[in-house]
Amino acid sequence: MNEVRIDRIEWAPLNGRRAREARGNAYTRSHGQDFLMPIARVTTSDGLMAFGWSRIDRQKADSLVGFSFQDAFHPQRGVSTDYLALDMPLWDLAGKLADRPVYELLSGETNTTALRAPCYDTSLLMDDLDLEDDDEAASLIASEAVKCATRGHRSFKIKIGRGAMHMPVEEGLRRDIRVIKAVREALGAEARILIDANNGYNLNLAKRMLTETADADIYWIEEPFHESWQWNGPFKKWLQQQGLDVLVADGEGVASEQLLTMAENGFIDVVQYDIFGFTDWVVLGPKLDAINIRTAPHNYAGLYGNCAACHLAGGIRRFEMVEWDEASATGLDASVYSIADGHVNVPRLPGFGLQLDPDVFQQAVRDRGFTVSNT
Repeated sequence: MNEVRIDRIEWAPLNGRRAREARGNAYTRSHGQDFLMPIARVTTSDGLMAFGWSRIDRQKADSLVGFSFQDAFHPQRGVSTDYLALDMPLWDLAGKLADRPVYELLSGETNTTALRAPCYDTSLLMDDLDLEDDDEAASLIASEAVKCATRGHRSFKIKIGRGAMHMPVEEGLRRDIRVIKAVREALGAEARILIDANNGYNLNLAKRMLTETADADIYWIEEPFHESWQWNGPFKKWLQQQGLDVLVADGEGVASEQLLTMAENGFIDVVQYDIFGFTDWVVLGPKLDAINIRTAPHNYAGLYGNCAACHLAGGIRRFEMVEWDEASATGLDASVYSIADGHVNVPRLPGFGLQLDPDVFQQAVRDRGFTVSNT
């Protein structure tokens, strides 16, 4: 391949909108319905354009523009450290230069059919906090789960931890349990149910929760409490003693530096670092495969992250599921991705396969973004 240089970097936030207002979890009452999705577009000296999620600022863009793609990207290692501010745009570019989807770059194989990546719906938040009656609250969340099932989902994550700040502890735990049982009843035995406390429990509450929902067949419990040697070890031992086949998932946001060591010791089953470190996942995923640890990148408020996470399934053997946050964004066409029977159908298109409306993006650049050029 001839040397490819990046002659222009443009950046702007696009307006994103969830399917409905994202209400509370254990530590907040509402995430709102609207969000901003930061997008960077790079243009090569030959006029090829690629784009992706990025928080690059003008100063960093000024320092990078004019760089050689070959200096920034290696097929096996991904994006070099100095260029990680353009991580996803450069992966998109790599796919377009090779005329292959990113998942084929990761697998090293040319597929004759499109990738199908397992996924779960992540929208079952605490929409019930304004309701006083537990049965009414449980019915509301169960009805939302049924709607998610009609969109093709077969795995569903329920937010728990109402007693951390929204309700008295006992009342919050009681409602958490009622919601889980109602969702299981509404979806039937075949659905996969995940629960996420966002660190809103302690060790004893987590045990009580799983004891009282043993008949709901929980697949995993996510962030029951902030990960620690003092709690995760005894918790995993207790699960085994109780005969509860529940996975422990953790790692999003500000995770403990010891998280991977805990996973290696069998205390955490599913690692969930954020998807917006795409190259980090490309490097880490196979290492976790080698020690039989599952992966499920955390993604929220990121339509681009929905789609990018799917491609990791092409290169990580123990990839569990994509966290699918149903949303749209003005100017970003993700319609080539679709959900059916619990999987995302991933398009066999170059790069990440997404389309950016040039007029909408240029207006966003003029209004709230910037352009830096090598000319």
